[in-house]
Amino acid sequence: MRSVSNAAESRTGTTDAPAVRSGRTAPKAGRGAAEITVLRTGELTQSLGRAWHRAMDESPEYANPFLSPEFAIGVGKYRGGARVAVLHEDGEPVGFFPYERGALGVGRAIGLGLSDCQALVHRPGVGWDSQELLRACGLASFEFDHLVAEQKPFEHAITGTFASPVIDLEPGDDSWSEWLRATYPGHAKTTLKKERRLGRDVGEVRFVFDDRDPRVLRTLMRWKSAQYRRTGRMDRFARPWIVDLVEYLFQVREAYFTGVMSVLYAGERPVAVHFGPRSRTVLAAWFTAYDPDCHRYSPGLLMHLRLTEAARHEGVRLVDWGRGEKEYKDWLKTRDLLVAEGFATRAHPVGAAHRLVRRPLRGLRNTVLAHPALREPADRLLRTVGSLRPQSRREPGGD
Repeated sequence: MRSVSNAAESRTGTTDAPAVRSGRTAPKAGRGAAEITVLRTGELTQSLGRAWHRAMDESPEYANPFLSPEFAIGVGKYRGGARVAVLHEDGEPVGFFPYERGALGVGRAIGLGLSDCQALVHRPGVGWDSQELLRACGLASFEFDHLVAEQKPFEHAITGTFASPVIDLEPGDDSWSEWLRATYPGHAKTTLKKERRLGRDVGEVRFVFDDRDPRVLRTLMRWKSAQYRRTGRMDRFARPWIVDLVEYLFQVREAYFTGVMSVLYAGERPVAVHFGPRSRTVLAAWFTAYDPDCHRYSPGLLMHLRLTEAARHEGVRLVDWGRGEKEYKDWLKTRDLLVAEGFATRAHPVGAAHRLVRRPLRGLRNTVLAHPALREPADRLLRTVGSLRPQSRREPGGD
């Protein structure tokens, strides 16, 4: 990690904070109070990075790559409001809170809308107070949607908890087909049959867990962008900063964060691609897309299964699918983690206004997603809107 000299920010209101600011949190029994220092993500030094990694290692709930300093630094390259609050006890860095700060002190989890895991990453036993944290960060409010369950100081701010499916993996020497039959016996026969048919019709099937071809990454973004538009969803890859972030993360090759692109080929032709980050032990499922011309072979499902099987040989012990209602997640998972969404606010009019506006919108969305009788008509409506939407002139991932 590179070190950048601190640069003070001008204060433009009561909720603004300088680039570096100190505060105090409530101490836990047996430990001193934590002093808080706020930095831009680019100001993280190598020693702070090592301390952050140590906190990830000491608590399994913080092993997710979205909680790494590498992800925060990546977002900070393209989001001007990215910050990290560093908690110190007796001069030692013991906690790290990455976030984005917008106008008037409206805050959000770093990479909100992209990140599937959010937290204040800290060493065991570290005490902190959410109100003091927000004050030190110059935040009137803080919005999150994938907060890990351990974050007790934010309990009062939670508006809902949701299942986040995961797959626990064990190492083994059995082959792909043997693993599939043993792990998912109800789906193995159909899956292998479709894979053989794909091989006969299109080309010999092969899978690459960590492919480094940037041209295939651009293909993934084009496919995903078309899928978003076709289904009426917001096209993330129509946003240049997201394209730039994904291309940057694809180049990161560190122990606690590696951008892994997995590709299912038929002959020399990619038919399904996944890109997501991994840490030492956790792989986060992120962007998956496939060639729509090959839909009859269920390439998306083949990708998910191949990815899961291959990951166990690469040292991955947990695949995190992220929050969301999907049938394939339901039968692939071994268990659920719980993540929370909500709004932590200070006694400030900006915080109250932000919560007043955003909470009903999130509540309506969650109600629709939780009830099939509402979700299916809403999905049909989105697809109709998508079919009428003009095609974007911008090619995601293009030059």
